[in-house]
Amino acid sequence: MKMILAIINQDDANMVVNGLMKEGYSVTKLSTTGGFLRAGNTTILVGVDDEKVQKVMNIIHKHSHSRRQVVPTGNDIGTAGMSPSMPMEVTIGGATVFVLNVDQFQRL
Repeated sequence: MKMILAIINQDDANMVVNGLMKEGYSVTKLSTTGGFLRAGNTTILVGVDDEKVQKVMNIIHKHSHSRRQVVPTGNDIGTAGMSPSMPMEVTIGGATVFVLNVDQFQRL
């Protein structure tokens, strides 16, 4: 058994969760915040048998897309207290996914 932990941009989260639930997967959804842009993310947890990992990964990939966004810069993003005077273009979205081994699973 595996635990899939996926950190997803909040703009993509509902589509990912709905896609997983439509295929019969149970999903736990947590609101989280990213470190770099301090933007809203969603972390989802899905427990699956080993042979279903790729199917879940495909669903996550289908519904979470990376994209470029221009963001204003400030002292918290600049280095050494210096702030660039121009906005910065960054890649957001997509998913960061961890697949972890589960030693034991019980419904209590």
